[in-house]
Amino acid sequence: MRLPFGLLVASVAAGLLSVAAALLAMPAASLQFGLVMLLALLGYVLVDRGVRRVRWAVATGIGLLAVVAAMRLLWYQEQVDEAGWLAYGQGVTKTAILARWQEMIDRERLAALGLALGVLCLAAGALALPSRDRRRGLATTVLALVLFAWFGLSSARESGRYPLLDLLGTVWPALLAALVTMGALALSGWRADRRWLLPLGLFLLSLGAARAYSDLAAQWSGWWLMAKPSDGAFLALGVRVSTPTEGFPQVSWAIEAAIALAGAGLVAVGTLRSSREADAS
Repeated sequence: MRLPFGLLVASVAAGLLSVAAALLAMPAASLQFGLVMLLALLGYVLVDRGVRRVRWAVATGIGLLAVVAAMRLLWYQEQVDEAGWLAYGQGVTKTAILARWQEMIDRERLAALGLALGVLCLAAGALALPSRDRRRGLATTVLALVLFAWFGLSSARESGRYPLLDLLGTVWPALLAALVTMGALALSGWRADRRWLLPLGLFLLSLGAARAYSDLAAQWSGWWLMAKPSDGAFLALGVRVSTPTEGFPQVSWAIEAAIALAGAGLVAVGTLRSSREADAS
């Protein structure tokens, strides 16, 4: 077995184990296998010597996503001792709750920034490919426009109740990641490989980035309502600080993990395949 193929097989196996662990409500194992999957994928990209045109952009993007995965694993391990609800009236003041909540938001912003930089590098690698097929380019452009319209309408409906500038000041990294992936999806059809791995991967990454934006916006809106409640509002103070470990199985969390990992893997492999096909033609 050649080394590149072995690394690709290891990446796929680790990704499947990560999704299975998420389904079985084993968040630490899921995060660990996800990190292994991205590292194996990074190794696959680096040892493939036939795609010099896009290798470093794709490798940098996957590397940044691996850094984000490592940060999330570290944060989860730090939160294990803090699992549960911090309830008001148990020695926890509103100021302490808001401070902890703000720390969680800052961490999510940092992760979203890493995601944005990672998808920027992946998009740069994809857009460095030569343009070839106009008909397929039209199809991905229409798909990206539909996805963008859905994302815009959903965001506008949810954000209309909060100060827009304050919201954008918090969620801009996740918003940037979503817009970049959708833009790259729109242009990917012209550069797609024969099996359409690149557009499919960018579509999944777009969904993942949109989900990251939604989660960050929801966290900030909850913090805003607690920090600046409306007149006459009654709030029961509490912050959820643990990652989801309750319940069996964790289907939604497994789907999110599958979308994120499959998106990154398909973009990387699809970009390399498209580069080889362009060089061969």
